[in-house]
Amino acid sequence: MQKPPDHAYPTHWEADVVLRDGGTARIRPITPDDAQRLVSFYEQVSDESKYYRFFAPYPRLSDRDVHRFTHHDYVDRVGLAATVGGEFIATVRYDRINDQGLPAKDPEDDQAEVAFLVQDAHQGRGVASALLEHIAAVARERGIRRFAAEVLPANSKMIKVFTDAGYTQKRTFEDGVVRLEFDLEPTEQSMAVMRGREQRAEARSVQRLLAPGSVAVIGTGRAPGGVGRTALRNLLDSGFTGRVHAVNHAFPDGMQRLDPEGVPAVRALREISEPVDLAVIAVPADSVPDVVRDCGEHGVQGLLILSSGYAEAGPEGRERQRAVLRQARSYGMRLIGPNAFGLINTAPDVRLNASLAPQMPGAGHIGLFTQSGAIGIALLSGLHARGPGDGGIAGISAFVSAGNRADVSGNDLLQYWYDDPDTDVVILYLESIGNPRKFARLARRTAAVKPVVVAKGARHNGTAPPGHAVPTVRVPDSTVAALMRQAGVIRVDTVTELIDAGLLLASQPLPAGSRIAILGNSESLALLAYDACLTEGLRPQRPHVLPSAAAPDDFRAALAETLSSDGCDAVVVTAIPWVGEGDTASPGAGEGAALAAALRTAAEAHPEKPVTVVHLAMDDLAKTLAAPAPAPAPAPAPSSGPRAAARPDTSAHAGASARPDGPAHASPPHSPNPATHPRPVVPPGPPPPSAALQAPPAREAETPAPRRPAPLRIPAYPAAERAVRALAEAVRYAAWRREAADPGRVPEYDDIQEAAAGADIERLLDRLTPDAPTGRSVPVPPQDAEALLARYGIHTRPVLPAPDPDTAVRAAARLGYPVALKTTAPHLRHRADLGGVRLDIAGEAELRRTYSELTDFLGSPEVLRPVVQSMVPRGVDTVIRAAIDPAAGAVLSFGLAGAPSQLLGDIAHRLIPATDREVAEQIRSIRAAPLLFGWRGSQPVDTAALEELLLRVSRLVDDHPEVVGVDLEPVVVAPHGLSVLGATVRLARAPATTDLGPRRLPTY
Repeated sequence: MQKPPDHAYPTHWEADVVLRDGGTARIRPITPDDAQRLVSFYEQVSDESKYYRFFAPYPRLSDRDVHRFTHHDYVDRVGLAATVGGEFIATVRYDRINDQGLPAKDPEDDQAEVAFLVQDAHQGRGVASALLEHIAAVARERGIRRFAAEVLPANSKMIKVFTDAGYTQKRTFEDGVVRLEFDLEPTEQSMAVMRGREQRAEARSVQRLLAPGSVAVIGTGRAPGGVGRTALRNLLDSGFTGRVHAVNHAFPDGMQRLDPEGVPAVRALREISEPVDLAVIAVPADSVPDVVRDCGEHGVQGLLILSSGYAEAGPEGRERQRAVLRQARSYGMRLIGPNAFGLINTAPDVRLNASLAPQMPGAGHIGLFTQSGAIGIALLSGLHARGPGDGGIAGISAFVSAGNRADVSGNDLLQYWYDDPDTDVVILYLESIGNPRKFARLARRTAAVKPVVVAKGARHNGTAPPGHAVPTVRVPDSTVAALMRQAGVIRVDTVTELIDAGLLLASQPLPAGSRIAILGNSESLALLAYDACLTEGLRPQRPHVLPSAAAPDDFRAALAETLSSDGCDAVVVTAIPWVGEGDTASPGAGEGAALAAALRTAAEAHPEKPVTVVHLAMDDLAKTLAAPAPAPAPAPAPSSGPRAAARPDTSAHAGASARPDGPAHASPPHSPNPATHPRPVVPPGPPPPSAALQAPPAREAETPAPRRPAPLRIPAYPAAERAVRALAEAVRYAAWRREAADPGRVPEYDDIQEAAAGADIERLLDRLTPDAPTGRSVPVPPQDAEALLARYGIHTRPVLPAPDPDTAVRAAARLGYPVALKTTAPHLRHRADLGGVRLDIAGEAELRRTYSELTDFLGSPEVLRPVVQSMVPRGVDTVIRAAIDPAAGAVLSFGLAGAPSQLLGDIAHRLIPATDREVAEQIRSIRAAPLLFGWRGSQPVDTAALEELLLRVSRLVDDHPEVVGVDLEPVVVAPHGLSVLGATVRLARAPATTDLGPRRLPTY
């Protein structure tokens, strides 16, 4: 454990956190300069809270108290404060104590006494819980393993803070005081508690932005046009249900109303007598700080900054962006932008269009987040074209285009949409990922209950887009895509594919498998769909081709028969305008609507199977399928579910329908989709944390869900390839959902020495990186690397240096013949094809001859650096690597050594920590995997031993974030057992904060 000198201010303890109500606070160490803040804070605390803190009346702090509570060594005595607007709202402190409860300085004393004080006005906001997370992390960093706290029995709120934290606890009662002792080592329960609080707090912060009761547009122009006036116009045209204010310091004195909009107009925010929940800022960048200050002083909850001139404009703009973020957070406000396009909420009780989009999108159940305004426009336009209006197939629940996303990011929206009952499908366009480990964690959890579809821009240039100050990815884009798929994310490449996949997932149930039926009235179009299915790895059946004169009733009958068959999991319908004679002739303009009605009728009888349509020159078919059908006659059964009440498209169109309102797989516990109940195609993912406390929806308890309530909407595509690609994504996602129900486990191995490995790593870092900055990695000497790996049961074959023939002979005698003679020069390492590796050397004479040939052919011993190693059983040469990528997180990689991995890139990747199921899939997912399983009559190798080795490497990197690289090459996997012939390890001092630490907002 490293101890900094006394009074070295630990800047990495500073953090912005989201509180229970969605506001933010800053947590930081207390310094001597905080004396007056502490006194002012204490004066605002009630006498009762003071009594609970000191167990006696304590009206004011003495000068000695103030000095003691503001002077710390940041090792044995630490104090943290939560601040809003620069003022204290809560404090926490610990003092190291010995076994007798007396102050201690000895690092061997690993217990501390902890105490909190929270201003009464801020109690109930989760401040104490956040402070406990951070003070516990600080204590662990300083070698403290256990906290003790004494609390009066009447102080139930503070007792609850401790007992709800999830740590292992011991509770006693003595002399009228409750004494709590708890270990600070994170447990599965404490991590679950922390992440549950994080999700609820961050979701609440987004909800406050999306559903404000009042909005002020600051920078509203006096004349029509301009960003501010446009935002105001769009806000009013959307039918926003809250109050709207126009703010511009250039408005004339005495002006009270802005016409023709007819909204209240003021020159400054302070002139508004009521609270303002959201401020839309459209002023020049130089004026934004003054506006943010006014918003903070007025108590505004959130900011939407449309103004440009920030990080996208260069280094000066980036510093301006960081400054405005610090300013906003200091007042407890969250921020969308700067350089944002805006946000939209289509909920009928909100109807918010605080964006530059001129048209309010239709209401639906697709959640949409983009980092680019241009892509946001393209997505909104594309969705509108595919299903305009409320209740259409392309309706959205909410839209956020975050621009430079200095604060609110895709991670925050994932937290919100995870248990949002009005969102069934999440669509994200990302150009950078600021916190990749958190993104993978949140995406995996969200994908377990609803689809997450992602398109990633800036994939290949290795740099973040302008305005995005984030780590750049080092691994290939194919690796990032594989890791996203492992987390359940549906990764696509284009905006068109985002829309195609989103529409199918939002309107259809998940397929039970990959068997695809194809039917239609065009053989050519059906064959295109058949070929596309094969290309996507699906299992298409022979197309059922109807006559070219087939009428809507023929389509209906064929689709009904196909859906009733047990031999298919999904249906692709292909259609072209039909021709016929006499009574079979189509009326022309109405053929699309008639066919749409026929297809809907057939599909309604089989709610468990998805249907998609491919059409040529039948735009009216696509339009009719995308729109809500006329509402059926009222049924005597009671109305269904919260979604029907919350959304006009559901109540107006047949109650709580599955197909119109969302996919059968998507709904979290708030609003189960009825189409899942007739046939549970996919096991549900883990429910949101609150699900266990909620009763089943009344409709489920009262009446069985209908098999396919009308009306349903069916996605239609102008090309077979697009329809099949979207369907294939649904098939793969459904398979992931089934597997996610049993993700496997991270095994425990009795021979792993985690604590001893940690001590070894600390000693190595002290020796190898005395002055190296955090994050810079260094190679571990071979013997130390072997010893460290051995702590995790990873044993390498001994390698002895052979700088000359005599030394090589002695090494071979020590190891025992037969041996291998290998060069370790970087340009020849692992290159048997260049003659740098000689195997099966049986005796001394052969060894001397081989040594001479090697040095004569390839160079001197000083250049080649030869080594001798004993032979191992024959098998398949593989390579295992683990690395920490700054933008992808911890990655475990596997492939066959040599050309398959190096030349062809045949490598499989998994996120760390990997489970036993994931590594089993990993070794089977490479294209050369048959070589491991007896290809062409060869003997299968010991894949169980290979899987165990991968799991041990994963555990090492997961347990010790200082291990930033492990390279095992080659690993020879024999029919019985395996041998690690080469190993390298790289270490770096772990960053002060990781996704495993206490919750905090990122700073870019």
